[in-house]
Amino acid sequence: MSRKTVEPFIPLLSLLFALTAGSGIIAATGSDPLEVYGKMLRSTFTSGYGSGQVLFRATTLIFTGLAVAVPFRVRLFNIGGEGQLLMGAFATTLCGITMPQETPAFIALPVLILSAMITGGAWALLAGWLKVRYGVNEVISSIMLNFIALGLTGYLLTNRFALPSTVHTKTITPGGFLPNLDTLSDLGWHSPANFSFVIAIVAVASVTLLLYRSRYGYATIASGLNPEAARHAGINTAQHTLVAMTLGGALAGLGATNLILGYKHWFEAGLTSGAGFIGIAVALLAQAHPVWLIFSALLFAWLDYGGLAVNTMVPKDIFMMVQGIAILAIISFPALFKTNLKKKVK
Repeated sequence: MSRKTVEPFIPLLSLLFALTAGSGIIAATGSDPLEVYGKMLRSTFTSGYGSGQVLFRATTLIFTGLAVAVPFRVRLFNIGGEGQLLMGAFATTLCGITMPQETPAFIALPVLILSAMITGGAWALLAGWLKVRYGVNEVISSIMLNFIALGLTGYLLTNRFALPSTVHTKTITPGGFLPNLDTLSDLGWHSPANFSFVIAIVAVASVTLLLYRSRYGYATIASGLNPEAARHAGINTAQHTLVAMTLGGALAGLGATNLILGYKHWFEAGLTSGAGFIGIAVALLAQAHPVWLIFSALLFAWLDYGGLAVNTMVPKDIFMMVQGIAILAIISFPALFKTNLKKKVK
């Protein structure tokens, strides 16, 4: 069996390994793993409210996963999805609360969505510019920008925009509300799942077409595979670096459509709940492929909400461990299989 034969199955093997390890941890707590996983399935995918919760949580993870996947094509590791999402959410909220309350949806929605994308993209562009201009590692700069975004939004929220005795802003203009999935259909889920899930699917399709069905996408991937050869072929690798980081940040900022426009309708402390960081894991498990991101995001969302559903049986922290084990496995397995295959050849 060659390495190329094994590689496509590494995400599945990593997931199975993580779930098996999780079963061992659950058994060590004195609970039945089959009973725990069974209850997680019943409380999510066989329940309208649970299914809606999974879709809602997966929507944000699709956006933050794309924020990692796009720059990864030019061999950039965007760790700044959390900050880019925060800045996008804060910007769209500021636009939403300064707009007149009677602003119609056909004006409010495009403006608010664009404000989230532009702000998230600009925040990521800072890391890209530092990389191109000064050679600063994008991992370091994007991590630092996360802390700056957290501090900046926290300061402005607490000292300027929060309503008295609260940790949230005013409500945005009603014209900027995205409809709930219950409003669009007769699902009756009564969950926070909203139209931004459709926007996320459109974003996945658009990124897939851009990367794999366009000349620009070909040049982007070539820049990542071999920058030196790409430059000799006339490809502006610096430009592709800047565009990839900016597009990644814009996609992270687009997560505000789910959290602000479709759910809360205001900005509050702790809004993102680490979705930017979990998006890194989502992208890694999907091997940075936009389409597989959907399934990876659904899995992590299921573990997140399902862990809450069985919190009376086992600690929710166990499923955070399962997520971590899955990522460690997907990072380690390629090297492990490579080593084993070399031994067989010898």
